[in-house]
Amino acid sequence: MSAATSRSLPPHGPPTSPEARAAGEAFAGAADILRAWARGLAPDPLLAVSAWADRHRMLAARASAEPGRYRTARTPYMREIMDRLGPHDPVQRVVFMKAAQVGATEAGNNWIGYVIHQAPGPMLAVQPTVELAKRHSRQRIDPLIAESPALRERVKPARSRDAGNTMLSKEFAGGILIMTGANSAVGLRSMPARYIFLDEIDAYPASADEEGDPVSLAEARSLTFAHRRKVLLVSTPTIRGVSRIEREFEASDQRRYFVPCPHCGAMQWLKFERLRWHKGQPETAEYVCEGCEAPIAEHHKTAMLEAGEWRATATAADPATTGYHLSALYSPVGWLSWARIARSWEAAQGSDEAIKVFRNTVLGETWVESGEAPDWQRLYDRRESWPAGTVPAGGLFLTAGSDVQKDRIEVDVWAWGRGLESWLVDHIVIEGGPDRQEAWERLSALLDRPWPHEHGAQLRIARLAIDTGYEAPAVYAWARSVGFAQVAAVKGVEGFNRSSPVSGPTYVDATENGRRLRRGARLWTVAVSSFKAETYRFLRLARPTAEERAAGAGFPPGTIHLPDWIESEWLRQLTAEQLVTVRNRRGFARLEWQKLRERNEALDCRVYARAAAWIAGADRWGEARWRDLEGQVGSLDRCAPVAPETAGSHHGTPGIASAGLVRRAPARRGRRVITPSYLV
Repeated sequence: MSAATSRSLPPHGPPTSPEARAAGEAFAGAADILRAWARGLAPDPLLAVSAWADRHRMLAARASAEPGRYRTARTPYMREIMDRLGPHDPVQRVVFMKAAQVGATEAGNNWIGYVIHQAPGPMLAVQPTVELAKRHSRQRIDPLIAESPALRERVKPARSRDAGNTMLSKEFAGGILIMTGANSAVGLRSMPARYIFLDEIDAYPASADEEGDPVSLAEARSLTFAHRRKVLLVSTPTIRGVSRIEREFEASDQRRYFVPCPHCGAMQWLKFERLRWHKGQPETAEYVCEGCEAPIAEHHKTAMLEAGEWRATATAADPATTGYHLSALYSPVGWLSWARIARSWEAAQGSDEAIKVFRNTVLGETWVESGEAPDWQRLYDRRESWPAGTVPAGGLFLTAGSDVQKDRIEVDVWAWGRGLESWLVDHIVIEGGPDRQEAWERLSALLDRPWPHEHGAQLRIARLAIDTGYEAPAVYAWARSVGFAQVAAVKGVEGFNRSSPVSGPTYVDATENGRRLRRGARLWTVAVSSFKAETYRFLRLARPTAEERAAGAGFPPGTIHLPDWIESEWLRQLTAEQLVTVRNRRGFARLEWQKLRERNEALDCRVYARAAAWIAGADRWGEARWRDLEGQVGSLDRCAPVAPETAGSHHGTPGIASAGLVRRAPARRGRRVITPSYLV
């Protein structure tokens, strides 16, 4: 090209027509569209479960104490557990034995959301009962979907036609979430499932509709998915030897969360015995490092948790299973503090049931039930002296347990005091079985009979619990005739009930067409295993020596006092059973009470009398209630000083009248106007 020609061209190249420029712009726009279309066709990047939760999970105010965006950094110990549940991790089964309120349920919900959004497939989520599954769906799963846009667009609202979204079923592209209870065999075998979330497995029944272990039934749904399956088993543990989650954890690699000491850097997992505080001052609680023995203040916990890591402490029986254990000592700052843990431990002292709950829900550990029968001869040798039919000084109210036999009705009357200390007041055998009207009349007379108290008051039975295991219709008829204010018909069931040893009442009378009568007989269900174990623990309590008692030492809470007028046969009946571990054909263990001898009426009557005390409310009474009782029997001058927080007025504390144990009697000269139903 000549110089003249070059000088004649525009400085930026040859001229272009408007048409060419428009065509170029159209081509560039089409390329942008193609690139955007290709990006839209590409699958979302495969996130770890924890990363998905941080990006997409929103916590609703109605379902969380800390609403807003979910942050794994708040509970960093949950990161590895959640990430093990992703499809990229080779682990197939994740076991998590934990304390209450450490974020496990929300982590499980994160996994549900992740499956719906990132790795769709059939999923089964199991709660202990169908009713709990419905509640979990309403309170946790519905907010999970509603508050997360990524899930909201994948699960149609329940009100839309053919949505596939019901209380216990959520359909989404590529999969379905089925929620059910461990008590429903139909729900457990409803479909094959690649993902299985088993929550609170220690609360599952022993068998689902008599078809077998619920955990085994549920896991069988995933076998067709081979190595691609994922199973999450979560629970707070219960009793050593029968706890499902403990059995699963001990078969795993038993991972513990190790955190560094802020002073020396030593890595360690937190143990309750290294939490120290001044007695009576739980607010001084600090953790003592096992490396340098320096106290660690709780404000260091956030940094310790961030720098922590899970470490295996055992070799797993199945390499595809990983197990984790976590106590409430790791609870993030602002949740359960070390000071509150110390305060809970101090408050639990003196009550085996309270200590059991503490070990289960705070430490995430099992409770060891000691079911070895006490030596009856030792009990015989340490009997105490007080007249038959007389209530000793510490007794504040009476309950009775009644066992119905073919030819007799046996009744034991027990007095109860502070800390559930108890005294056997009377042992009565009514000749004649349930077919004899005079036997029922003699039993009715006991309800109005007064028992003299050492301080001069006259006590009547506050509540009589009678077993319905033999001739239940006759027992119901008698209970209905005398009224249910003073009598509780009970049914004993084996097993340990973690939530409550007594449940009910339920209405058991039915009309000819099978409908329940609203005002029919009422039945209380008693977990007799719990009260039998408690009785044996109380019988084994160490007692103060004569010198210690002379110096002012008292008996431990729960102490059982037995009189010298009771015979050896009765003591043999009281110690007639022992707790043994029984394994079924599949190797699963359960605790079972077995008789050492045929007759055990004394133990049964004790259990029913203890259940009557529970029904009366003794396990839940506060200081004001006990002081009121002491005042009425005339032993107020013998009780310990009132704590500052309970001294003075009883304002705000329900009195005995509000418990249904007091009736108002007409004013009479020389008598009180308010008289408890068990005080004459």
